[in-house]
Amino acid sequence: MAQRRRRTTIGYAIAVGALLALFVTFSSLVDIYTEWLWFASLGQQSTYQTRLWSQVGLWLAGALLVILVLVVNWFLIPRRLLDQLQLPLRGRMRQILTAGSRVPTAILRVVAALVALVMASEASARWMDFLTFRHAVPFGLRDPIFGLDASFYVFKLPLYRFLVGWVLVLVTATLIGNGLVYLFTQQIQGRTATTHLSVLGALLLFGSAVDYQLQRFALLNSSRGGVFGAGYTDVHARLPLLHLLTGVFVLGALLLTVNIFTRRWRWLLIVGGVGLALGVLGSLYPGFVQRFTVQPNELALERPYIEHNIRFTRFAYGVEDIQESDYAATGQLTAQTLEANADIVDNVRLWDWRPLRTTYEQLQEIRTYYTFADVDVDRYTLDGRLREVTLAARELDIEQLREDARTWINQHLIYTHGYGLCLSPVAEVSAEGLPHLLVRDIPPQSADPALAITRPEIYFGETTTNYVIVNTTEDEFDYPSGDQNVYTRYQGPDGVGLGGLLRRLAFAHRFDSTSILLSNAIGSDSRILFHRSLSDRVETLAPILWFDDDPYPAIVDGRIVWLYDAYTWSNRFPYSEPGWNSEPVWGLNYIRNSVKITIDAYTGKTVFYAVDPADPLIRTYQAIFPALFTPGEEMDETLREHWRYPEQLFLIQADIYAAYHMQDPRVFYNQEDLWQTPTEVRDTEETWMTPYYVIMRLPGEQAPEFMMIRPYVPAGKQNMIAWLYADSDGPDYGHVGVYKFSKEALVYGPIQVEARIDQDPYISQQLTLWNQRGSSVIRGNLIVIPIDGTLLYIEPLYLQAESGRLPELKRVLVSHGNRVAMADDLATGLAQVVSEAPATPPVEPPPTDVAALSRSAQAHYEAAQECLQGGDWACYGAELEALAHDLEALVAATGTQ
Repeated sequence: MAQRRRRTTIGYAIAVGALLALFVTFSSLVDIYTEWLWFASLGQQSTYQTRLWSQVGLWLAGALLVILVLVVNWFLIPRRLLDQLQLPLRGRMRQILTAGSRVPTAILRVVAALVALVMASEASARWMDFLTFRHAVPFGLRDPIFGLDASFYVFKLPLYRFLVGWVLVLVTATLIGNGLVYLFTQQIQGRTATTHLSVLGALLLFGSAVDYQLQRFALLNSSRGGVFGAGYTDVHARLPLLHLLTGVFVLGALLLTVNIFTRRWRWLLIVGGVGLALGVLGSLYPGFVQRFTVQPNELALERPYIEHNIRFTRFAYGVEDIQESDYAATGQLTAQTLEANADIVDNVRLWDWRPLRTTYEQLQEIRTYYTFADVDVDRYTLDGRLREVTLAARELDIEQLREDARTWINQHLIYTHGYGLCLSPVAEVSAEGLPHLLVRDIPPQSADPALAITRPEIYFGETTTNYVIVNTTEDEFDYPSGDQNVYTRYQGPDGVGLGGLLRRLAFAHRFDSTSILLSNAIGSDSRILFHRSLSDRVETLAPILWFDDDPYPAIVDGRIVWLYDAYTWSNRFPYSEPGWNSEPVWGLNYIRNSVKITIDAYTGKTVFYAVDPADPLIRTYQAIFPALFTPGEEMDETLREHWRYPEQLFLIQADIYAAYHMQDPRVFYNQEDLWQTPTEVRDTEETWMTPYYVIMRLPGEQAPEFMMIRPYVPAGKQNMIAWLYADSDGPDYGHVGVYKFSKEALVYGPIQVEARIDQDPYISQQLTLWNQRGSSVIRGNLIVIPIDGTLLYIEPLYLQAESGRLPELKRVLVSHGNRVAMADDLATGLAQVVSEAPATPPVEPPPTDVAALSRSAQAHYEAAQECLQGGDWACYGAELEALAHDLEALVAATGTQ
């Protein structure tokens, strides 16, 4: 009775496990099938096949190998042993099955299946390591310890270490399983069992010896020394120990093999003792060497390894070719200097993206179901001039619909896309303190033909996460027009056809929606669009890349096209300092911006352009996925004009270069010239200064260019020591350089300028008053702009009423040299800091004659216009100051507000 109950329980367990396995298999097949259809719709079926067949092939190979090894070792060899003992197999197995303290064969089979499943899954997950191993491209850079090309560490060593570890796990599982089988069958002391276990033990020891040899190469990614990479202790203490451990384990494997024929347990015990002693020594000896040999003579002993670290780190981050120049900062900012650099001054960014996004939301969202996910910076040539602009795409946020309107039909058939964008110059402000919109409203109205948008629909965007079905019986909502709505139908090529019951059933299961299966609105010509979020789309196509956090839209030939930066990266590059240690990339120590991606917001056409053919990683990926990557030279020139040097890469390089501009090992060891990121005041808090895009002219250059810059300050100090730039325009794209200030001269750092602003009595008083009158002051980014041997500091101030979220740009803070000014606009602030007049209004009792004040104000206004037309900045600023005093006096005299 008990046996029957046990069999029933086992039967139920097997049935439940089978049903669970069937459901998991069905779900996996549905995902594979729908992904196959999606890749095929993009013309990337071969890309998916390469990945899929690699995963399936490795899974099958791993599963078959594990099953073969376990069946031979757990079942066939023990069975042969039983036959040799001339025991009735059936009776003996019955004993095993019924004995309460012995392992049932059925359970052993289940364990074998689970081991095979887990280990096959682990092998399948390493599909990319396998492919990069096969298609590895050399770096042309050899490590200084073993003389191997860096590609060995990036592409080959990971697979070697995985295979050795995988085999060791398999041998260990086999050894444990056989030990239990022989123990339960009471044959553990038999000669066949001893021979079998000795062979498995020898394989385990030999595999461990191979693993110790591979650990030698891992020393080049050691973080235990003074710098990243193998140091003196690693080379002279840990490396010899690894060789000794290898020898001991090989000897142990040989003795175990000999033990099959001649029992020499004493020798095995001696070798085991030596191995144990070396294991203990391995944890103590390197520490002893480090403390008593290295520390007293650290610089002398570590010097060559510091040199290796500097050389390989600079190469890995692409900073070895950064051009260093001196910036004297001895020039004088004059009205003539400003006039000669009007193309730079006219592009000074006064609109910080944070308050600007709020302003865009208030002015241009039009309806509650639209949203601006981000505000981006770009540049366009308008009226023959290079203009820096900010722009934001108007995407659809289905969650903002009324709750009763969020039906399945509305979410997936009718409300399918966003519409248009808004765009404004970074330096232009209306009289009300609002941005001057060059592209606005729905449908988009463009102030310049170069910004005209003829295809404003946004089916693919940053926040477009839900699937939609097009070509149904329902018309799609296009845009609102007064009290009516305009409807449309998708004419693009994207989407997977839903014709046929099988496809509808598959997608209904994938998206957990019976409506896909049952809706009468879906016909044979209907198509489903998914993977519409930019990040989801590119990560699905190319999970091998790391993608920037900030895709940005561009207006190209009347269409909205997203540009996306992608990086090839590694955390296995020898001797290179890790420069990023957070999700999704941990321990990154090699990076290149080798891929530029374009995604059409309407058609969804996605193209990966390989733009750095010198990068071995992208060349390896191109060999693996030839259909996925397009040569960079095939990108249309109008798209190339909108390349930006990515901020994420710039941040990583800037942080690395703060230390690795020091190439002398002694200076680097002592950290004598360490730089760091400056701080600034944002809103009311001190925070790290972020890089920013500007249009500026490098010293000695004639034409202004769009580039990213950020200052440096010495570690622990606040004065500026240098500024780093990265060019984004023309043939100079990607050129990175640094301008250094003289260490003998004081150049104000950003936080010092912020302090001088806060210490100015007039500015401080005004900020306090504004914060007390039902509004709040928002301080924008402080921007430092080098102009002709001078430095100009500019910070916008915004006012936001407590009753409404509409930030308005009301003042501009300008600083140069020892002068600080707060003015209504940039031109006035510049005029104040270049003139000899006081930069802040004088505190004098104003006259009270209204008529006289009016005449005086009119005269100053006319004089200011004449000065402006003549290009006399100093005169212009003085007249505007006088005009402001007259107007304030008029307000005081008349009692008006």
